[in-house]
Amino acid sequence: MVKKWRIVTFFVIVLLLGGLISQTAGSIAKGINLGLDLQGGFEVLYEVSSNQEGEEVTEETMQATVSSLNQRVNVLGVSEPNITIEGDNRIRVQLAGVEDQQTARELLSTEADLSFRDVNDKERLSGDDLQENGASVNFGQSNEPLVTVSLKDGDAFGQVTEEIINEFQPPNNVLVIWLDYEEGDSFAEESQKEDPKFLSAPAVNEPLYTEDIQIEGNFEIEEAENLSEILNAGSLPAELDEVYSNSVGASLGEEAMEKTIFAGYIGIGLILAYMLIFYRFMGIIASVTLSGYVYLVLVIFNWMQGVLTLPGIAAIILGVGMAVDANILTYERIKEELREGKSVLSAFKAGSRRSLSTIIDANITTILAAGVLFYYGTSSVQGFAVMLIVSILTSFITAVFGSRLLLGLWVKSRVFNKKPRVFGVKESEINES
Repeated sequence: MVKKWRIVTFFVIVLLLGGLISQTAGSIAKGINLGLDLQGGFEVLYEVSSNQEGEEVTEETMQATVSSLNQRVNVLGVSEPNITIEGDNRIRVQLAGVEDQQTARELLSTEADLSFRDVNDKERLSGDDLQENGASVNFGQSNEPLVTVSLKDGDAFGQVTEEIINEFQPPNNVLVIWLDYEEGDSFAEESQKEDPKFLSAPAVNEPLYTEDIQIEGNFEIEEAENLSEILNAGSLPAELDEVYSNSVGASLGEEAMEKTIFAGYIGIGLILAYMLIFYRFMGIIASVTLSGYVYLVLVIFNWMQGVLTLPGIAAIILGVGMAVDANILTYERIKEELREGKSVLSAFKAGSRRSLSTIIDANITTILAAGVLFYYGTSSVQGFAVMLIVSILTSFITAVFGSRLLLGLWVKSRVFNKKPRVFGVKESEINES
């Protein structure tokens, strides 16, 4: 007797799944963070060395440097930056969506070490004398942007200004404000240049016992804001030397994504066509569960706040192959049982049971390989590994549980009793003995 309620249940599940996907897939896809290879951006690899000569770079130094870089990236307003440690002394920074790459490079690599020096380049005050988060943007009498910094001790600054007045005669009675002064820099040389390295060199005509100092440097408003943010973020705990950099234009990233997605559509389409041709009705079940698989992968990845890259899309497509592989193992076992003369229900139960251990073994070995890739790989390889692991776990759920649930509803309804052709098995292939 045909149990129609099972068939009705099948269509209800499929309709609910289709409605859920159609109503939410677009917003979920838009909410996924795209890597720089998909939306364009900037990538740079730094080699880290200690600020103190002879000292080794420790794990604590690397972590502190990553933290400082994260604070600086916030100045750029980049969503979901990817800053990772590679090896013992390298840090990779990936900033998706950044257009002004030169500004990004300067923000990342500057040591943000503010110092106050005389005309002979002798340091009078250092960044250690600044109050934490004491920099801000203000405007002068002519409405020009300037940066105000607050000192920990106003008396110390007053003493420095007195020393400048006593030691130097005009026009050398200036206090030179440097950002990232390097050994060999010279005020005498830089002052002759149209664009000197120092920020400003105000004349000191009277002692200034104050905690607030104004830095005037002919700034644009954005430059003043960036400088104040950098000073508030603090100096880097280590020196960074650029080893490698790469930039991807937004148009190139969009083109790459379109081509990759188009290739994915073709690949998935060919897989579904193959399943329909060789497995008939079971191929239809596979098509439904594969749709659910892709949707679940996007939902999980969005929930993880992961960054989708080209290798990640490749991992999704590879996961489709893994899901199909699990279906094929089950379906082939069912066909073998049918050829041995078993009933449709018995073949379904036996085939599902016999294929499960093989599917588990295949998934575990692939997850182990993906785990090794994640542990030893660089950022793009790690992204591929994460997406592959998510894809495999999701495909196991959809291909094993989802596929068997939907196919089981039809088999147990008994509508396909004595109809092996529905499963791709001819009557001539069945062993009647």
